[in-house]
Amino acid sequence: MYNLELPKKLKASANQAHQVAAQIFRPISRKYDLAEHEYPVELDTMAAMVEGLNDSGGDIGGASGGRSGSKTEIIGNANGGNMSALLNALETSWGDVGLMLSIPYQGLGNAAIAAVATDDQLERFGKVWASMAITEPSFGSDSAAVTTTAELVGDEWILNGEKIFVTAGERSTHIVVWATVDKTKGRAAIKSFVVPRDAPGLSVARLEHKLGIKASDTAVLVFDNCRIPKDNILGSAEVDVKKGFGGVMQTFDNTRPLVAAMAIGVGRAALEELRGILADAGVEVSYDIPPMSQHAAAAEFLRMEADWEAAYLLALRAAWMADNKKPNSLEASMSKAKAGRTGTDVTLKAVELAGTLGYSQHTLLEKWSRDSKILDIFEGTQQIQQLIVARRLLGKTSAELK
Repeated sequence: MYNLELPKKLKASANQAHQVAAQIFRPISRKYDLAEHEYPVELDTMAAMVEGLNDSGGDIGGASGGRSGSKTEIIGNANGGNMSALLNALETSWGDVGLMLSIPYQGLGNAAIAAVATDDQLERFGKVWASMAITEPSFGSDSAAVTTTAELVGDEWILNGEKIFVTAGERSTHIVVWATVDKTKGRAAIKSFVVPRDAPGLSVARLEHKLGIKASDTAVLVFDNCRIPKDNILGSAEVDVKKGFGGVMQTFDNTRPLVAAMAIGVGRAALEELRGILADAGVEVSYDIPPMSQHAAAAEFLRMEADWEAAYLLALRAAWMADNKKPNSLEASMSKAKAGRTGTDVTLKAVELAGTLGYSQHTLLEKWSRDSKILDIFEGTQQIQQLIVARRLLGKTSAELK
C-alpha cells in the first residue's frame, strides 16, 4: 500500500523552502519581472544559507538532487535526495520560478552531476553552481543531434560549438555541456563535460529576452577551442555503440521530475490566488456538491484542482523511484508531460476566470501564465515526453517510433 504522507524531515525542509518563497521571492517577484537581466541581489544572502543547508543534508532550491543527500536516510526512501529536491523546487517555484532558477549553487547542471558523476567528481563538483548546456541553433528537442565537439588532446578536452537557451548561463560558476567525442558514431559518442566559467575559450555571446522567467538569465554560450581538464568528462569517456547515450540521458530522469515540480508549484500558486478571487466574487467551491450543480467557475476550478493533484502524485512517484534506484525514465516523462500541460492550463484559465483582474498586473496571475509556458518546453517538450511515453509503453525504439 502506498503511504502518501511525507516524512517529518521532508516536511521541515519543504517548510523552509516555502518560507523563502513567501518572504524573499514573492515580495520581489514583480520587480525582477520588470527588470529583465538585472541580477537579483537579494539572492546573494541565500548563498551561504544554501551551502549551510547542503552541509547539514538540506536543500532549499532543489536542483542538486540525487546522491548529494546520500548521507541522509529518509523513511521510505533508500536515498531521499530526489524527493527533497522535488518538494523544495515546488515550494520555491510557488514563490517565483525565475528566482528559483537563479538561486546560487542550485542549477539544473547540478542534477546532471548528481546523476552520472563519479565519487571523485562529486567531491570536486559537489558545491559548484552548474547550469546545463544542451540545445544548439540546429536542434531543440532532439538531444541526439548534438554537433558541439570535444576532442581529447593530451591531458585536455578541447570543445568547439555553440549552445543556446542556457538557463543561468551567465551567472553559474560551471556549465555541464553536451558534446560529441566522435561524430561518426552517432548518439553513443555524446558525453557531458563540466566546464568552469573561467575556462579559456568560453564566452557569453548574448542574453535572451523572453516571455517569462525574466528573473533568470538565459544565455547563448560559444566554445572556441575551449580547454578543460581530461577528467572533467562526466562518467566514462568510452564510446559504447550498443549502450547508446543512456549515461547522459540519465540526467533527464533526475531533472524532468524537478521541472514538473516547478510547474506544480506555479500551478498551485495560481489556484490559491484564483480561489480567493472567486470567493471575493461570491463563488463558493464545494466538495460536497457535484460540479455540474455548482457555479461554472467553481466546476472549472474543481477540474483544474484534480489535474493538479494528478500531476503532483506523478512527480512524487518519479522522484521516489529515483531515490530507490528504480528505472524511472517512463515515470519521469509522464510527470513532466502531465505537469507541464497542467501548469499552462491552470495558469491561463485562472487569468480567464479572474477577468480584467487576471489580465492586469494587480495580481501575479498574468506573470505566472507567462512563466509556466517554459516549463512545458524545456527539459523536453510536451510532444517529446508523449513520444517517450509511447515508446516505453509500446516497446518501440526511437527508430521505430518517431
